[in-house]
Amino acid sequence: MNDTHAWREQLQHGHWFRQLSPALQDRLLEAARPLVLAAGERLFQRGDAPCGLYAVLSGAIRIGALSADGKEALLTLVEAPHWFGEICLFDGQPRTHDAYAEGATRLLRVPQASVQALLDEQPRYWREFALLMSHKLRLAFVALEQQSLMGAAPRVAFRLLQMAAGYGEVDGPRRVLHLSQEQLALMLSLSRQTTNQILKNLQQEGALRLGYGEIEIVDSARLEQLAKG
Repeated sequence: MNDTHAWREQLQHGHWFRQLSPALQDRLLEAARPLVLAAGERLFQRGDAPCGLYAVLSGAIRIGALSADGKEALLTLVEAPHWFGEICLFDGQPRTHDAYAEGATRLLRVPQASVQALLDEQPRYWREFALLMSHKLRLAFVALEQQSLMGAAPRVAFRLLQMAAGYGEVDGPRRVLHLSQEQLALMLSLSRQTTNQILKNLQQEGALRLGYGEIEIVDSARLEQLAKG
C-alpha cells in the first residue's frame, strides 16, 4: 500500500474530504507532503506568512495564542482527520494564531503555492474550501453565543459533546477524549477550579470518568440534558 492510498483511507473518515470529488482528492494528495512534529514543536506562529493547508493524520495540533503577560488562550485541539489552515487561502494574510504539536503528531502539508495554482486552474474548487471555512465559522458563532448566554456547566457539557462528535466532521461519537481538564478550561475561558469542580460533579453523577490527560464520556444523555440548560 503506497503512502497516498494510506493517506486517502485515513482522510476518508472526515466528512469534508470524503465529499470532495475524486479529482480534487487526487490533486490534494499528489501535492501533499508528510510532516512529523515532536511534542511541543511549533508548526507556525501568529504573524507567519501563509504556508499551506494541513491535515492531521495522528496526534493533535494546539491552536491558540499567548498574551504579552504570558496568559494563554486555547481555541481548539485539531485532531485527525481534520484539515486546517484554509483562511489564508482566501485573504493571503499572515497566520492569526500559534500552532503547536500536542504530543507526537503526523500531518500532511499541501503548500500554499500548490493550492493556489490548483484554484487558479480550477476556480470551481473555491466552493469546497469555502465550505471548510464556513463550518468552522458556524462553530465559532455558537461558541460566542454560549459564552454570552450559557452558564459554565452547560458550556462544559456542550463542548465535551462537540469534541466527542469531532465537531460534526467524523462519523460516530468517541467515548474517550484526550485532553486535560486544564485544556478544557482554557478552551472555554473558565477557571481551572470551576472546570474541575464541574467535571468532578459529572463524574459523581456517573456521566464521566476522569483519567490522566483524558475524559471518558459514560452517559452522553446526561451531558445532552445539561447542555440544554
